[in-house]
Amino acid sequence: METSSEHDKRIANLTLGNVYPLYLAKVTKKNRTQEELNKVINWLTGYNEEKLQSLIDENITFDQFFRLATVNPNANLITGVICGYRVEDIENELTRNIRYLDKLVDELAKGRKIEKILRSKT
Repeated sequence: METSSEHDKRIANLTLGNVYPLYLAKVTKKNRTQEELNKVINWLTGYNEEKLQSLIDENITFDQFFRLATVNPNANLITGVICGYRVEDIENELTRNIRYLDKLVDELAKGRKIEKILRSKT
């Protein structure tokens, strides 16, 4: 699925410092923990909690966040619809990675087991 270049630019320029608290509020409202949220982010990006916190404090953009990340090779196993887009069909790599993160946070908030969220090919 092709997103508009305006849409891609807008979400690329969102800052982690502004979005992370929204992710945290979403999952904690559903009785999940910050530790679980960070574990999901770590799985997708390779960032440990200390590095993640420093990036939040620096208030980097999602563009910077994913340029520095080592995206999990199994991220392509994330499928489904988030924000009206089928994630596996998004052509722009950065937008797809951001939507992967949104999808994982959504699954965590919906009560899916961590083992299922952290996909593997086995």
